Formats: sequence, structure tokens, C-alpha cells
Amino acid sequence: MSDNELGTFLRTRREAVTPAEVGLPTGPRRRTPGLRRSEVATLAGVSVEYLARLEQGRDRHPSPQVMGALADALRLTVEERFHLRRLEKETSGDPCCPTASEPSRSVRPTVQSLVDRLEPAPAVLLNRLSDVLAYTSGYERIVGPLGLLDDGRPNLIRFLFTDARARAAYPEWDSVADAQIASFQAQSMLTDPHAEAFADELTVIAGAPFADRMAAVPGLPRNSGVERLTHPEAGALRLSYETLTLPDADGQRLVVHLPADEASSAALDRLNGRKPGGLRAVTG
Repeated sequence: MSDNELGTFLRTRREAVTPAEVGLPTGPRRRTPGLRRSEVATLAGVSVEYLARLEQGRDRHPSPQVMGALADALRLTVEERFHLRRLEKETSGDPCCPTASEPSRSVRPTVQSLVDRLEPAPAVLLNRLSDVLAYTSGYERIVGPLGLLDDGRPNLIRFLFTDARARAAYPEWDSVADAQIASFQAQSMLTDPHAEAFADELTVIAGAPFADRMAAVPGLPRNSGVERLTHPEAGALRLSYETLTLPDADGQRLVVHLPADEASSAALDRLNGRKPGGLRAVTG
């Protein structure tokens, strides 16, 4: 992982904002995509030299006031502001971001009870490396035939990037891969040796499709959305998902799926041996 994610994030956001978005004139001779450093510096009330040091990783201790001013100047969303704050804390070595412990593979009894009560909805509990820790039978009926659970210690990212069956299972594989890498990077601290080792392993095993995404500018994780799946028994599925982060330092998260249309709802009912309408489709 890059040791200048804060600077890279600031630069890419600067290049993504148009002059019109911040009330500046758009001239015909602009060579820089988005905003110039001088423009962002003026909007944020900092010097161009200081902004350059931040972007280049030569200053790793910006004040909260500077971060807030830059967030305003770059028109960051609430989610982007949380991401900026996390990067700033990790880059500066803030004590609230200690060296990561080994990812837990244990499941608290109350969390296991929660998973059990979600039956027959497809739901899975993951740790920060995307190891599969617990799941409902509804989830097993979806991903079991795809091959995800064949490994003795299944991992969603490893399956996605190293198992040829994953590309057949996900018609929008690139989008799913981007989302999983964004989630992995958001869950893992810059000082996480376990995430580093996992990334090194997949860089060798999976090659460019994984390595190029890890080297690119980190994206923001998508905690909700719709995924398309091609199931060998149920056919084409569209599943809405919601990600619930547990209040633990270990970064476990529960991903719950629901059918996104009536056809997917009927297909899941058939898989689960339920009468039609057992799992309601999410429409809208």
C-alpha cells in the first residue's frame, strides 16, 4: 500500500473538481484537470507551498482546521470527509490508530445469534481481510454452488481474484472487484502488517488485476448497492446489499442481501424452498 494515501487523495480530489463547481471562471488555456493548486490554496486559506507539501507527502501533520478548510474547498461529501480524517490520522501516526492486531476469526455469541435470526436471507459476516466468519444457509445456497466456500478458510477477495469461477458468477466483475478493494483498503490501516502480507500474497497469486487496483488511488467503499450474480441453479439474480459495521476494533462487518426485483425474489424463494413472496424484493 502507498505511504502517501493522504496526499494522493487530496490531489485526485483537486483534479476532480471543476472550476465551475467552486464559482471560478473556466478558461480555455487550463492545462491541469480540475483545479490548480493555487486555486485550492486560495479557497482553503493556505499557501501553495504548504498544499504541495501535503500532496507530496512531505508534511504529515496538518491541523484539523486545515483539513476542514481543504474539505470545504474540495467540496467533499460527508463520506469523503470521514475518509480524509482516517487518512490524516494514520499518516500522522495518531495514537488512536495503533498497529493492527491479528484479524479475529472468532464470532461473538450475540453476533452469531443475530446471523442465525436473519435466516433465510443471504447474510455473511466478514473480518477486515474479508475472511468469511459466519453465514446463513440462505447465503450458502447462493455462493456454495459458485465455489466460494470450497476453501477450508474461505475469503471473499481471494475467491474473487484467484478463482476463475468468480468471473463467470459476477457479470459485472470489474465493478465488484473495485468495490471489494475499496472496502479492503478502507478497513486496513497503513500500519497493518496482516493486510500488507495478504496484499503481497494476492499480488503474486492474482497478478495485475489485483496489484493494479491496489496501486491506484483508493476509492470509497460502497456500503450499499446492487450486485448481479449468475447462479447455476437460480439463473440471473439482482441482489441489493447493506453493510453493517460492528462496533468492534477488529472491523467485522455484516453484509445482508435482499432481492432487488421480483424475479430475483421468486428465484431465492425457490432456492430456499419457500412459497413465493417469502423474501420481499427491494424496489425503487
